[in-house]
Amino acid sequence: MSMDLILTELRSLPGVLELAPQPGSEHPELSWGDYFFYYAPDGAVPQNRQPYATIVTKDYPDDTASRLSDPDRWRLNIHTGPRLFTELVGSAPEDIDAETVDYGETDVFLPHPLYGAYGWVAVVNPGERTTARTIAALRDAHDADRQRVERRRASGS
Repeated sequence: MSMDLILTELRSLPGVLELAPQPGSEHPELSWGDYFFYYAPDGAVPQNRQPYATIVTKDYPDDTASRLSDPDRWRLNIHTGPRLFTELVGSAPEDIDAETVDYGETDVFLPHPLYGAYGWVAVVNPGERTTARTIAALRDAHDADRQRVERRRASGS
């Protein structure tokens, strides 16, 4: 699965806001070239919540286990919550033994190297094995973010 296919799918979702920091932008240089996705139909970057999906194209100082500094590697991260996380990864977030996970393995659902305990999955270079489920998980994450936003609006918070 190409990054372009994932970007096309994400961009087609209603109310999606894509943040894609570029060189020279006000965003930290480290984030340049990466992508962050929110449900934000008003077009404003949310200040009170994290994105529901990200694409990272390089290692971050505290996040090197996926070996994204190697050529042609990138990682899709999806906030799935514990139920879907368990379905995709095969273990509940709280049961992951980080010492036994190869976070650099490609085309498999893995716990996110830093945020797996919070229901985030990661896929390095999604491919044939993960394509259909990846697209479905992205749609689910988008819908869950939309529902959170709508609940907050309805409650006035």
